[in-house]
Amino acid sequence: MTPPIDTSKEGEHVLLLEGIHTDAAQRFRSAGYHVEELSSSLAEDQLIERIRDVTVLGLRSKTQVTRNVIESAPKLAAVGAFCIGTNQIDLEACLARGIPVFNAPFANTRSVVEMALGEIIVLYRHIPEKNNLLHQGTWKKRSHGAREIRGKKLGIIGYGNIGAQLSILAEAVGMDVYYYDVTEKLALGNATPCRTLTELLETVDVVTVHVDGRPENHNFIGADEFETMKEDAVFLNLSRGFVVDQDALRSALERGKIRAAAIDVFPEEPKTDGTSFESPLQGLPNVILTPHIGGSTEEAQENIGYFVPDKLMNFLEKGNTTLSVNFPNLQLPEFKGSHRIVHVHRNVPGILAKINKVFADRGINITGQYLKTGEGIGYVITDIVGEEPADLTRELTEIPDTIRVRVLY
Repeated sequence: MTPPIDTSKEGEHVLLLEGIHTDAAQRFRSAGYHVEELSSSLAEDQLIERIRDVTVLGLRSKTQVTRNVIESAPKLAAVGAFCIGTNQIDLEACLARGIPVFNAPFANTRSVVEMALGEIIVLYRHIPEKNNLLHQGTWKKRSHGAREIRGKKLGIIGYGNIGAQLSILAEAVGMDVYYYDVTEKLALGNATPCRTLTELLETVDVVTVHVDGRPENHNFIGADEFETMKEDAVFLNLSRGFVVDQDALRSALERGKIRAAAIDVFPEEPKTDGTSFESPLQGLPNVILTPHIGGSTEEAQENIGYFVPDKLMNFLEKGNTTLSVNFPNLQLPEFKGSHRIVHVHRNVPGILAKINKVFADRGINITGQYLKTGEGIGYVITDIVGEEPADLTRELTEIPDTIRVRVLY
């Protein structure tokens, strides 16, 4: 099969799913792209039908971009996850086709952090129970069991972008912060690192989970972990639904081992609004359940609507792959010469020499060349001057182990 050749953005089709902020569509349209927007996610068979002529796919957390989807998209050049997580995308299948994937690792951080901190306060003051009683017509004004969060020990599992910023804000309101991460992270402020998960669970009053979607995090918090926590601990999960054993959490809540919980993510989540939902945690008065809205603020979605299109268009038009989650990262200088040519290939010896032989045999002058390898592929950007011979890209695609060739301008 001959690798695809992309020569311009004329007629390039952007498909945005799941109600992505309108700023994203506007940015693409202003740059000359054809944009199609859908408010919902698509099942695999539906996506396969819609993606055949798509150059850029944008989605949030519900759409599953499988290998079958990728193999049905001959024109697909890039994928944008308008959220933090990318476990809904087959990154290896994208990589094998020379398709970089970009996400929004920072854009909704503040929104998630504010929600976590707010829920800790609300749970310590028994506000969910008191709110329900008033709605039922019962007045119950009492201070027993209601506490301030000042002086409480907060344990953060996962000290990445969200965990680190939560650490700063929690300390600012008087909490003592502890954290655990599988990789060594620099402590911010007066935060205390824990060497093991057990050490953290035995120490803190509040446990909040902010880990990624790697497979080993399935049921990361289960019955043993809840038993290890201090009596009357508060528990939050705003990371991934499959991280927590929900049956074990319900048991811990019903026995009073866990004081209260706030859960924003679930192992199985409806794909569209208005769909029925079930969870073992329903019906408990000391549990806050929210429909995966940690990052769902207008500010966060506006930030994402700017950030992800910017990364996608920088790749499509300039070749930059900075912050791609599956591709060798390259930040390229501006080039105002004649042509910039992108060559994606399997990472085997001798490819760069073969690329340069094509240029040398044609007497083409190279003004700049940039190579980055990793994850089984090589990414070469070559800036040349002069007119591009009509069959140059065709010859480059015929080099063995070539995945994709693009002429940016």
